[in-house]
Amino acid sequence: MIRALYDWTIRLAEHPRALWALAFVAFVESSVFPIPPDILMIPMILAAPRRAFVIAGVATVASVLGGMFGYWIGAVLYESVGLPVLEFYGKTGNFEVFRERYNEWGAWSVLIAGVTPFPYKVVTILSGTTGLDLVVFTVASIVARGLRFFVVAALLWKFGAPIRDFIERRLGLMFTLFILLLVGGFAVLKVL
Repeated sequence: MIRALYDWTIRLAEHPRALWALAFVAFVESSVFPIPPDILMIPMILAAPRRAFVIAGVATVASVLGGMFGYWIGAVLYESVGLPVLEFYGKTGNFEVFRERYNEWGAWSVLIAGVTPFPYKVVTILSGTTGLDLVVFTVASIVARGLRFFVVAALLWKFGAPIRDFIERRLGLMFTLFILLLVGGFAVLKVL
């Protein structure tokens, strides 16, 4: 099934309305879809490098809006489904502790999920479930998704097809290492 979705997504990159398809994929990926918009973005940018930053902008805006939809899913379904399940198992107290801790570090969670291979949709839904401040969520989403998509666009615009393998295989690792260094640096500063 994943292969069929992947193939369908690649075919969309060749369509005359590929920008609209990218917006749709970026939107739904942020809340429910398993295939990242990069699969569409990369061939689109390679085909039209002069539009690289427009393509990245569309992916960013649509992804953030999709993230807000994921947030809404978490906020709405928590009350109707999640809370009764927690009450049945007597775990509402534990969830409140988790909610406080998550919301304390929520901006970092959104930032990390937005640029690393961790599924961003999980954090969008979780942010709505815990009631993470919507402004904090939105700003962190804009920074994270913008960073992710504009770095990909800049690399493809500058280096073209030869950088494609690096982006597809190693960029997630590079973003993960960057986040670890960033968080580690803040932890060291906190100790000092």
